Amino acid sequence: MEQHYDPQQVEAQAQAFWDEAGSFRVRDDDAEKFYALSMFPYPSGRMHMGHVRTYTLGDVIARYQRLKGRNVLHPMGWDAFGLPAENAAIQNKVPPAKWTHANIATMRKQFQRLGFALDWSREFATCDPEYYRWEQWLFKRLFAKGLVERQTTIVNWDPVDQTVLANEQVEDGRGWRSGAVIERREMPQWTLKITAYAQELLDCLDHMDGWPEQVRTMQRNWIGRSEGVDIEFDLRGPEGPLAERLKVYTTRPDTFIGCTYVALAAEHPLTRAVAARDAKVAAFRDKCRNLRTAEADIATMEKLGIETDLVAIHPLTGAELPVWVANFVLMEYGSGAVMSVPGHDQRDWEFARKYGLPIVQVIEPLDAETPCDLEQEAFVDKGRLVNSGAYDGLDFAAGFDAIASALEGKGYGQRRVNFRLRDWGVSRQRFWGCPIPMIHCPSCGPVPVRDADLPVVLPTEVEFEGVASPLKTDACVDWRRCTCPTCGGEAERETDTFDTFMESSWYYARFACADNDQAMLDERAKAWTPVDHYVGGIEHAVLHLLYARFFHKLLRDEGLVDSDEPFTRLLLLGMVNKDGRKMSKSAGNIVSPDELVAEYGADAVRTFMMFAAPPDQTVEWSDSGVEGSIRFLKRLWKLVADHVAGGAAPALDAAVLDADQRTLRRRVHETITRADDDYGRRVNFNTVVSGCMELANEIGRFEDASPQARAVRQEALEALVRILSPIAPHVCHALWQALGQSVPLIDARWPEVDPSALARDTVELVVQVNGKVRARLDLAAGSDQEAAVAAALADVNVDRFTAGKQVRKVIHVPDKLVNLVVG
Repeated sequence: MEQHYDPQQVEAQAQAFWDEAGSFRVRDDDAEKFYALSMFPYPSGRMHMGHVRTYTLGDVIARYQRLKGRNVLHPMGWDAFGLPAENAAIQNKVPPAKWTHANIATMRKQFQRLGFALDWSREFATCDPEYYRWEQWLFKRLFAKGLVERQTTIVNWDPVDQTVLANEQVEDGRGWRSGAVIERREMPQWTLKITAYAQELLDCLDHMDGWPEQVRTMQRNWIGRSEGVDIEFDLRGPEGPLAERLKVYTTRPDTFIGCTYVALAAEHPLTRAVAARDAKVAAFRDKCRNLRTAEADIATMEKLGIETDLVAIHPLTGAELPVWVANFVLMEYGSGAVMSVPGHDQRDWEFARKYGLPIVQVIEPLDAETPCDLEQEAFVDKGRLVNSGAYDGLDFAAGFDAIASALEGKGYGQRRVNFRLRDWGVSRQRFWGCPIPMIHCPSCGPVPVRDADLPVVLPTEVEFEGVASPLKTDACVDWRRCTCPTCGGEAERETDTFDTFMESSWYYARFACADNDQAMLDERAKAWTPVDHYVGGIEHAVLHLLYARFFHKLLRDEGLVDSDEPFTRLLLLGMVNKDGRKMSKSAGNIVSPDELVAEYGADAVRTFMMFAAPPDQTVEWSDSGVEGSIRFLKRLWKLVADHVAGGAAPALDAAVLDADQRTLRRRVHETITRADDDYGRRVNFNTVVSGCMELANEIGRFEDASPQARAVRQEALEALVRILSPIAPHVCHALWQALGQSVPLIDARWPEVDPSALARDTVELVVQVNGKVRARLDLAAGSDQEAAVAAALADVNVDRFTAGKQVRKVIHVPDKLVNLVVG
C-alpha cells in the first residue's frame, strides 16, 4: 500500500473500477428496491457548490442504502427546456439546442468526476423528442377526458419580449429581462384542471409522514381550502336594473350585514362595460394593467380605486351599496369581485378610510380584554355579532349558518367549498419548450394531433433574436402549416409551448423505463415508484412538488402507476452561502468545484459539504473547511497504511480482550449504531463525519501492538471505512482493498453491531445534591442504589454539600444518576 495519499490517483482508479464493473447499472429484478433521486438539474453549463451539496446528499443516501443490501436506482437526467437557453441563444448567436447539449456534456463530466453512483444508462434530457413525445401523448389523453381546457385568462404581458411572464418575473412592474412596463392582458391559455384534484391533493398531505411538516403546511396554504358562501347582488345602472347579478365569495358571511360597498377587479366584465361609457373608469382600468399582482405586493401597496355608476342591492337589508373598481381585487382570484366589510377586513378598512366610505362594526370581541377600535384598524377576529338585527348575539359558527341559510332561502346565496388553487396554465409564448400537440382549424377549432404524428418535434436549427418566439415568425412558417386531422383542411399548429414544469412533473417515473420507445411507462414504473427518498432545494417546496403530485395522480388514473403519491420521503436542503449571500451567478460569488477537486480531490470536497451543516440548514462556504477535510482523509490513510504494514491481523476473540481493547471495540460499535441512525432516520450526515473523526482519533491513540489489539484495530478500521464510504467513496474503496478485502466495497454490506461489544464494565454516574450536579463518577455497571449512594458520599466535592446534613431522599436512575436530597 502506498504510504502517501494521492487523491487524484486514488479517485481515478476507483472510478475506472466502477465503470469497468458497471457497478451502478441497476437491475430490474425482485430484490428489495430503493429509489433514490435528486431533483435533476438545469444544464446551465457549470456546476457550483450548491449543485455539489444537493447531488452529494443524494449520492450518500443511495450508497448507504446499497450498503444495507438494497437494489438501488439512482439515475440522472437534464431539465433541459427553459428561458436561460433562449437568453444564451441571443447573446451567443447559437441555437438553444446546441448550447444546451454542449452544457450537458460539460456537466456530465463534472458529475462523473465527483464519483456519483449514477446509472447513466437511463440518462435523458427533457428536450429529447423521445421524452417529450409521451408528454404530448398524455396531454391528448387529458384533453379527451375534459381535463384540458383553453381558457381566457389574465396574464402579465411583456411587450418587448412578446411573452407571458409569471408574477415572480415581474420586478417593480417591469419585465425581469427586458425592463419593459408589463401589461395585464387577456389571452387564451391551455390549462390543466388541477382543481379537479384539489381535495385529494389536500387530503393526501395528512398521510405523507415522510415530508417535512413545513412543506406540507406550505402546500395546504397554496391549495387553500375554505368553506364559505357565494352571495349574489342585484345591480342597478344608469338605465335602471340590470338583468345579471353580481356574484362574490366570502368565508365570513357572519360579517355580511356590515358590507358597505362592493369592489370589482379592473378586468371584471362589469368594469369593462362601465369603462366603455366612462372615460375616468377606462383610464383607471388602463392604469391597473401595469400594477404588480403578486399577493405580497398587493398586501402592502397603496389601495386605489374609482367609483362606478353601478349600485348593488344588499339582499338581506335592501341597502344600496356603491360599486367601486379597486386595484387590490384580482380577476384571477375568486370571481373578481368582493363584498367589502371595512369594519372587519384591514384591506377594506384602508380603502374605506382613503375614500370616506362607511365603516360599520358588526362583530365584537368575545371578551373585554381583546382590543377593538375601528378608528385605528379593522377588527378581524371572529367574535359575537352586533348591529346585525335578528342575528345579534350569535357567535361565528351560528352567525355563519344563520346568514347563509337566510341567503339560500331568498335565492341569493349558496354554501360552497372553495380553493385558492387555480387551474394550471401551461401555455408559454416561448420557443425553447415542448410543442403543444394541438392544431387550430378555421372550421373545426382546436384539434389534437394524431397519435401517429407524435412527437410534434420542435425545430432546432432556427435563428433566435429574442423578439417573439421563432415559431410565430416566418422562420417556422413551414413548420406551422399543416392539415386538420378532422376535416383535412388547411390549419396551423399551436405555437405556444409547455410550461417547463410539465417536463419535471413526471421525469422520475420515466427513469424506471427510459428505454421503452413504445409506451410512456411500463410495469417497471409501477415497481420502482414511488421514489423512496427525493432530494432538492427548498425553493421547490410548492410548485414543482405540487405539480408532480398532480401528475402522479393523472398517471395513476391512466393506469400507468399504482400509487397515490410520487415521493415517499422528502429532503429539502438549505442554501450554500458565500460572504453572507446565497451562492449564485447573479451575486458573482460562485465557487466552482473543478478547481477544488483538482487540488484536494472529490472526496475532500464531498466530506466538507456533508460535514459543514445538517442538510436542512444553510452552509457558509469556507476554503479552510475543505483543507480540514483533506487533513482528515490523509490521517485516515496513514492509520490504515501503518496498520497493514504490520501484516495480516489474527481473528478477533472477544472473550480474551483486556479493558482497553474492550473500550475501543465498544466505541466502534457505538459509532456503527449512531451512524446507522444518522444515515437512515435522522438524515444528519454531518454527525456521521464527526463520529468518524472521533473514532479515527480513538484508533490513533490506541497504541497496543498485541495480536488481539491488532484484531480490534482491524475490525475498527473496516467499520470506519464502511461507515465513511457513502461520503468519501473513492478513498474508502482503496482502503477497503488495502485492509485485505476481496469483495469490492461497493458490494459490501453495512457493518453489523455486536450487542455484547456495547456492554460497559463501568458507567458514568451523575451525582446531584438537591438537584444540582456536584460530581461525575465512574461506577461499575449494574451497581445498585446502595453502592451508588456510597460512592457519591465518598466524593470530596459531594461531601462539601452534604457534610453535617441528613439525606432525606434518594432518587436513583440505575447506571445514570443519583440525586441526594439533603436538609
